[in-house]
Amino acid sequence: MSESNIPLCVDLDGTLTPADTLHESLLGLARQAPLRLFYLISWAFKGKAFFKHEVASRVTLDAGVLPIRQDLWQWIKSERAGGRRIVLATAADRKVADEVARHLEIFDEVAASDGKTNLSGANKRKALVERFGEKGFDYVGNDMRDIDPWRSSRKAIVVGSPHIVERARRVAEVAKVFPTARAGAATWLRAMRLHQWAKNALIFLPGLLAHRILTPPTLIASVLAFFAFGLCASSVYLINDLLDLNSDRHHRRKRERPFAAGVLSARGGLLAAAALLTASAIIGACITWQFCLVLLAYYVITWSYSLRLKRTALVDVMTLAGLYTMRIVAGAAATAIPLSFWILAFSVFMFLSLAIVKRYTELYEGIQAGKQGGHGRGYSAEDLPLLLSLGTASGYCTVVVMALYINSTDSQVLYHHHKPLWLSCPLLLYWISRVWLLTTRGKMHDDPVVFALRDRVSIIVLALLGASVMVAI
Repeated sequence: MSESNIPLCVDLDGTLTPADTLHESLLGLARQAPLRLFYLISWAFKGKAFFKHEVASRVTLDAGVLPIRQDLWQWIKSERAGGRRIVLATAADRKVADEVARHLEIFDEVAASDGKTNLSGANKRKALVERFGEKGFDYVGNDMRDIDPWRSSRKAIVVGSPHIVERARRVAEVAKVFPTARAGAATWLRAMRLHQWAKNALIFLPGLLAHRILTPPTLIASVLAFFAFGLCASSVYLINDLLDLNSDRHHRRKRERPFAAGVLSARGGLLAAAALLTASAIIGACITWQFCLVLLAYYVITWSYSLRLKRTALVDVMTLAGLYTMRIVAGAAATAIPLSFWILAFSVFMFLSLAIVKRYTELYEGIQAGKQGGHGRGYSAEDLPLLLSLGTASGYCTVVVMALYINSTDSQVLYHHHKPLWLSCPLLLYWISRVWLLTTRGKMHDDPVVFALRDRVSIIVLALLGASVMVAI
C-alpha cells in the first residue's frame, strides 16, 4: 500500500497537545463548581471511561486556546496535504475529542472514549485494528500507554524522550521522532514567580519601623516569616495559574506562562504546590502560633480569591489590598511588635491603588485587543473611568496618611529629626501620579510589582525615600 493509503492515527493528550485534557477539565470543574468534586469518588468506582464522561459533561474545554505541539502539527498538516487520512485516536472523552477536532479542522475521523470504554492502551489497539487491520495504520503517541497501539501499527511516530523512543523501537519501526525536553529548574522557578517574593519584604516593615530589625530575635523571626510566606505564596501562584488556565491562554503575555503553554503539567503543578505548602507550614511552626494563624488566613483568603473573589468587581481589588496588608500583619505577629494604625492605613490605601492599576491594565489591554471586558473578571469597558477615579483617589489617600503620620506624636517619638520625612510626601505624590499616567497611556505592566522592580525611576524614588528616613533617624 502507498503511504497516502495508510491512515495516520494521532493521540491527543501529551502528544498533539502537551496538556492533559482530563486534568484540565478537573481543574475547570474545581473552578466552576467545586462542590461537584465530592462526586469524583463515586464516578471513579464506575470506571475511568464513566469518570471522564461525567467530568466532560460538566465542563467545556476551550479547544481554541489549547496549546498545540507546533513541530508535530506542521508535519501532520503536510501529511494531510499529501492526501493522507488523519484520525484523532484519543483516550479523552468523545465530547472533548469532538471539540478539538471541530477546532483544528484537519481530522477525517475521531475515535475516543465513550463513557463505557476507555480508549487507551489495549482498548485503543483493539479499536484501531478492528477499524484498519493489523499493521494497517501509523500511530503517533508519547508514552508507555501507547506501546499497545504501536505494537499493531505499521510505523510508530514518537513524541517524547529517548527512553520512550527506545521502548517504541522494541515493538515497531519508528519512522519519525519529535523530541521533547524536560522542564528545568529555571522553568519551575519562573512558575513559582520568585520575583513576587519582593512583596514579602513587607514582613520586615514592623521591625524596621520600630527600629528593632537588627536585633537578632526580630531579624531571625522576620527572615523565617519571609521564607514561610514566600513558599506559601508560590504554592498559591501554582494553583492560581492552574485554575486560571483558560483566561491566561486568552492573554497576550500570560499565555506564555509555563502551565498555560503546556510546558509544565497540571499534575506536576499540584504536587509541587503541595510540597511548597508543606515546607511553608514546617517553617511557620518554628515561629509563633500567631504567625501560623495569619499564614493560614492568608492561604484561605487566597484560595477564596482564586476560586471566586477574583471574578467579583471591586471585591477582587479590595481582597488583593488585604492580602498585601496581611504580610505586614504577619511580620508583626512573627516578631511580637504591636501593629501601628498608621502603617495599616498606609498599606490599605497604597495597595488598593496598585490592585486597581492591575485591573485597569488588564481591562485596557482587553479592550485594545477587541474585547469588551476583562476575560474572567467582573468588569466591562465602561468601568475604566471609574477605576481611574478610584485608583488615583486611593493613591492620594496614601499621601494624606503619610502627612498625618509625620505630624503626629508617634512620628516625633521615633524620629529625632522628623522634618526630613516631609520629603516622602512629594516623592509619593510624584510616583503615584506617574504610575497612573503610564497606566492610562497603556504603558503599565499588568503586574505593578514587576514594573516597580524594573523601572529606574521607581528605584530612584525608593532610594530617596530610604535616604529621607535615614536622615530623620
